[in-house]
Amino acid sequence: MSENVIARAGRREWIGLAVLVLPTLLLSIDMSVLHLAVPMLSADLRPSATQLLWINDIYGFLIAGFLITMGTLGDRIGRRRLLLIGGAAFGLASLLAAYAPSAELLIAARALLGVAGATLMPSTLSLIRNMFHDPSQRTVAISLWMTGFTGGMVLGPVVGGVLLENFWWGSVFLLGVPVMAVLLVAGPILLPEYRDPGAGRLDVTSVLLSLTAILAMIYGFKEIAAYGLALPPVLTVLAGLALGVVFVRRQRGLADPLLDLKLFAERKFTASLGTLMITILVGPGIGLLSAQYLQLVLGLSPLEAGLWSLPPALAVTAGLVISPLLARRLRPAVVIGAGLLASAAGVALITQADATSGLAVVVTGQVVFFLGASPLWVLGTDLIVGSAPPERSGSASSLSETVQEFGGAFGLALFGSIATAVYRTQLAVPEGIPAAVAETARDTLGGAAAAAERLPGPAADELLGAAGAAFTSGLQVSAAISAGIVLVAAGIAFVFLRHVRPTAEQTPEVDDPSRIEVPPGGQPSRL
Repeated sequence: MSENVIARAGRREWIGLAVLVLPTLLLSIDMSVLHLAVPMLSADLRPSATQLLWINDIYGFLIAGFLITMGTLGDRIGRRRLLLIGGAAFGLASLLAAYAPSAELLIAARALLGVAGATLMPSTLSLIRNMFHDPSQRTVAISLWMTGFTGGMVLGPVVGGVLLENFWWGSVFLLGVPVMAVLLVAGPILLPEYRDPGAGRLDVTSVLLSLTAILAMIYGFKEIAAYGLALPPVLTVLAGLALGVVFVRRQRGLADPLLDLKLFAERKFTASLGTLMITILVGPGIGLLSAQYLQLVLGLSPLEAGLWSLPPALAVTAGLVISPLLARRLRPAVVIGAGLLASAAGVALITQADATSGLAVVVTGQVVFFLGASPLWVLGTDLIVGSAPPERSGSASSLSETVQEFGGAFGLALFGSIATAVYRTQLAVPEGIPAAVAETARDTLGGAAAAAERLPGPAADELLGAAGAAFTSGLQVSAAISAGIVLVAAGIAFVFLRHVRPTAEQTPEVDDPSRIEVPPGGQPSRL
């Protein structure tokens, strides 16, 4: 290409998108499938309680910690190159995890999977940003990319259950090997290379600061979510915040920062990022509380509760598909803001659940919430990566993923703490319950369920009824606060995104040949 031309994606780009969806699908499957394998691997490897905790958590910790670094690294060395390196590392780490002979080696393999996984999300999203210059096409591409992620969350338990029914626990990790093999073969053929030709060297000090800050904050939030407010996790979060401040100050003085703070000067970038983070607070927290409510209050089995999680997942998928169509004719502020108003109504509906017959209310509330929030996840992500210069798309993509990790972890900690506080305040232990049993019941709803097993039938029923009513109060308060949070996010979208036009009215970008390498056997933007 000798000059800049307006480029619409052709067949090569859409086939390339299918390749980019594969690692995204795999990552979402990998996040959920391990939970099913825990009983089998525990029997085989016999990990300690601490080792089992790290087997579960280290993957997500390191993905979150390395997202910013990997997004910026892709801008420097090339997004396709980083994607392929990460894909190869993910496949090898999957093999190591599948055949790990000890808990220690499995923890190490999960850590490698986390570092490799951190290369995949920002690389795939930034490549979409560079492959699809037409705004309408890019919105559709991001919608399909996110649908793949959602599909993996739905398929994960099903695929994992089939594998564990017929093979050993390590088989769940082998899913990554053929997927990454396809990526490594098709990627060089279908995906053009993009990089920032003017990028400087990677600042190692900034990498260490960002990694430790993010890990400290997310670890602290998770500890608070699991065990409640206590001084050590609060200090850990504060230490992470302090390191984050040092990181930001350092970026301001660097000629080639790890994170380009100029991105925040773009109003639609900052507004979309903030709205996304605020809304993501609600989803994981309400989802966790609702799952506990279905099983421990209404008495549904894990399978029944899992099946009732399918309607919200289908609602998300429908919303992801519809959002690009709405965005062609309506301003993002309208689509996102109206969707969030519906989401607020949905989560407010959960406040009407009671301790005996709230199944329909909770499931319907979740369906409405996720359906209404899905336009934000598509259009907000599109605005974040689309408003950044092409040479900074990896950094912008990593920020989008990082705020979601932060929002999810903080939301779990926030609503877990709120629900626990309300539960302990509202629980009225029936008379005649032994003091030791009552003390266990006051701790958590799960503790009350375990304590009830040591009581005779009538006393157990009374204790479970009181505990269920107290937990439902906590769910109701959390849902009311969530509704208020989502309303704030809707207001931000209406006010700060009102100037952004529908995608059909936006001007397609031009190809910049200085940032594109032609893949073997093809053209960078045309077939």
